[in-house]
Amino acid sequence: MSELNGKVAIITGAGRGLGREEALYLAARGVSVVVNDVDRDDANAAAKVTVEEICDAGGKAIHVAGDCADTGDSARVFQTALESFGDINIVINNAGFCRDNTIFSMTDEEFDSVVRVHLRGHFVNMRAATSYWRNKAKSGEPVYGRLISTSSEAMIFGSAGQPNYAAAKAGITAMTMGAAQLLAKYGVTCNVIMPRARTDMTNSGMTAELFKAPQEGFDVFNPANVAPLVGYLSSERAAQISGEVFVVWGGRVNIVQRPRLDVFYDNPKGGAWDEDTLHDTLSDYFTPDHTMVLDGFSVPPQ
Repeated sequence: MSELNGKVAIITGAGRGLGREEALYLAARGVSVVVNDVDRDDANAAAKVTVEEICDAGGKAIHVAGDCADTGDSARVFQTALESFGDINIVINNAGFCRDNTIFSMTDEEFDSVVRVHLRGHFVNMRAATSYWRNKAKSGEPVYGRLISTSSEAMIFGSAGQPNYAAAKAGITAMTMGAAQLLAKYGVTCNVIMPRARTDMTNSGMTAELFKAPQEGFDVFNPANVAPLVGYLSSERAAQISGEVFVVWGGRVNIVQRPRLDVFYDNPKGGAWDEDTLHDTLSDYFTPDHTMVLDGFSVPPQ
């Protein structure tokens, strides 16, 4: 039997894509899964299919429709989980969508809607989960808590056509790091994954071409490739892993190094800097060919 057998998970955006694969993976290991997705006809239909597939395979799952960024809907999801399965052990925030545009063309609605679903959606459910685990601990009950957030490499390297998405993903990462520090004393872990996977959000334009399934051979960007890392981070064996960020796709996992101060320069003249001395000192570092590199892809500085 899996060590996850008997645990209870809430997964947002679990009707399709990454969330669906995570739900199927955990359910196959004995986890009772609450499949949450937005209350929309297509999302409800997809979520019900996910639940049916889990139940047909002998697993336990229920569907609770609702807006992940709405406090009332989130409370209903958590209450239903407790009423149906008796506990909450794993919360995976996964729901999201894109409204891509450049910074000078983006509308208020395009910015606000993406930040709301991604960042506020994580916040609302993180608040519910962390409050539940904290209250259990304070009452003297044993706590098993695993929080997994979904961010993106857009946070690290920027994304010229996604200033809303990149900003939301940066906020998600920072918020999860703070939660990890806060909840360590309760034995709750909080981690971030940055998946490269074929989902609804990678289903248009040049992105669709990059992420398309191969005609044969290993499907590197199959979202199912991400699920084992989620399963591991949800397990007892990963109890020592918290406050970490992972890039995952295909058969690879990258551990993202925490931000740190890079090279430093002291004013050679002493005291406060002036512009001329700053230029003389820093210009050798910021050369015209200074670039960031992502797995062999050269990205010119913005």
